Amino acid sequence: MATVAIERFRSYNHWLKEKFGERVYKVIVDAGFTCPNRDGTVAVGGCAYCNNNSFRPPSAVKTDPIRDQVREGIEYIRKRFQANKFIIYFQPFTNTYAETEYLRQLYSDAIDHAEVVGLAIGTRPDCVDEEKIRMIEGIAQRTFVSLEFGVESIYDETLRRVNRGHDYAAFLRAMELARGRSIHIGAHLILGFPWETREQWLAMADEMSRARVDALKIHHLHIVRGTALAAEYSREPFRVLGYDEYLDLLCDFVERLDPRIVIERMFGEAPFGLLVAPTWRRNKNDLVLDIQRKFEERDVRQGANCSGGL
Repeated sequence: MATVAIERFRSYNHWLKEKFGERVYKVIVDAGFTCPNRDGTVAVGGCAYCNNNSFRPPSAVKTDPIRDQVREGIEYIRKRFQANKFIIYFQPFTNTYAETEYLRQLYSDAIDHAEVVGLAIGTRPDCVDEEKIRMIEGIAQRTFVSLEFGVESIYDETLRRVNRGHDYAAFLRAMELARGRSIHIGAHLILGFPWETREQWLAMADEMSRARVDALKIHHLHIVRGTALAAEYSREPFRVLGYDEYLDLLCDFVERLDPRIVIERMFGEAPFGLLVAPTWRRNKNDLVLDIQRKFEERDVRQGANCSGGL
């Protein structure tokens, strides 16, 4: 996929290689966080679609001190890929959901390794404030920092239905806090909620461009076992995106996206044993190659139809 990434959209891997001079690998660490829509602060039960085990490998489920997780993760990836540079990724649950000084120590421990060139922090937009952003900016003065907000949808009705516990305005407020600093700001979107329309999904490309995020992760909706959405689907199955339908949607979405935005990923993944739907029977390599073919077939260029961010 490297060729198409350079020519047709702004690929995260290529962007990192340009920034750091070589391929950079992520090491996932688990700091044992929860979320405010799980512990009763704003809701209980978590997001309707969320089973953390569906998007992190078993090797990432750990309880060791962060320094140990970093060291072990680097050793494993270095041997497997002959890697030299690493970004430490706080991925599971909400990784700013704690007191600022505790977070500072965690993040400092994570980057205290000679081969670590950056930090990625996955969180919710309602779990940052001025104090935390200032602390994160301080770390960003020392190393690359990506702050990734789970947006999922720009539509409040969807956020309510999936039990997010915040509205879209929370993301806009978080963007205002983080924008204009040394922090690389990312967002996650899910395409395919059955009550949304194709035009609504495409409008999210316009909105992310207008909001001027630096990076974007695009996921298709997949229903996984152990979630409220899976229970709903079992009771009364609803329409999910077809494979060719999703590829065509991606083409139009990427063309409406500001070409400045780095695309970190274009689809979600879930272990076969947890996946309920959609059952496309395609592995990761199939998806990458089929996206490449589709982009070439339609001569897709990121930003070709962008109006929101230019």
